Amino acid sequence: MYKRFFAATCCAITVAMMLISITPQKADARAGSSRSIGSRGSRSYATPAAPPRQSSPYQQATPQPPIQPAGGGFFRNMAGGIAGGVLGGMLFRRLGLGNGWGDAGSGGISILEMVLILGIIYLLYRFLKNRHESAPSDQNVYRMDNYREPALFQATAQASLSPADDLPAGIAHIRQFDPAFDEQRFCDQVLDIFFKIQSAWMNRDLAPAGPLLTPEVRRTFQDDIGRLLREKRVNRLENIAVRNVEIVEAWQESGQDYITTLIYANLVDYTTADSTGQVVAGSKTEPVKFEEYWTVTRPAGNNQWRLSAIGQK
Repeated sequence: MYKRFFAATCCAITVAMMLISITPQKADARAGSSRSIGSRGSRSYATPAAPPRQSSPYQQATPQPPIQPAGGGFFRNMAGGIAGGVLGGMLFRRLGLGNGWGDAGSGGISILEMVLILGIIYLLYRFLKNRHESAPSDQNVYRMDNYREPALFQATAQASLSPADDLPAGIAHIRQFDPAFDEQRFCDQVLDIFFKIQSAWMNRDLAPAGPLLTPEVRRTFQDDIGRLLREKRVNRLENIAVRNVEIVEAWQESGQDYITTLIYANLVDYTTADSTGQVVAGSKTEPVKFEEYWTVTRPAGNNQWRLSAIGQK
């Protein structure tokens, strides 16, 4: 019996590994590809401290819940089948109708062994698959679907500021050359930059977002897009919902203004093949959430902000 159970367990592990191998890989291929790029001037090698997360001022839409398979999915149905099999086996044995394959003394696999094996498959699958976390259920989101230019909507509160000691001083220095600088309007501009860059990335054409990128960041994005074109793949971003944009650092150096913001968002991120449209990475139904530092820069004064760096929290 023990040899038979050991062999069946090995088969269960093999099946679980095969299930994992055919699961689409995690994408995280949005602009920047979930890595740190660009330059933050003299602070390039320093990671800003993240402030406590506050409610987002953008409350324009309610997030859509992740799509769940009808009926609760494969494993819920399988669990119901296991329970039914166990109860049925117990009932038949009580009535004296047990057959050879279900009897503990026969040469086949017993009901108990089947339950243990299927349980092992389930646990291994859940452990190894490492599925993406579902999007949070809070309603403070600003979705790309309903996005408008910053001048066309009004936020309901000011973006929260970092408790970093030098942040007020940095904002004061920026206002010396731009007295009209306003934190809320700036966060609106960062939101505008974020959506325009993601749109250009998904279309594999940086021309519309060119003025919003420093030369270093543009070269990095162009190299990534070139790789997608060579591989004949496209990274698709859907249901983008920005939950918070807040300033964490502000400073001046070498005649440039620098501001780093922490962006907290979630989206559906997956990659498809050009020829077939088949998903080769990521998931069309499982949202992923992320927090990234986006640093923008400009010549001191009332000038155009450009993305100079993306950092991972």
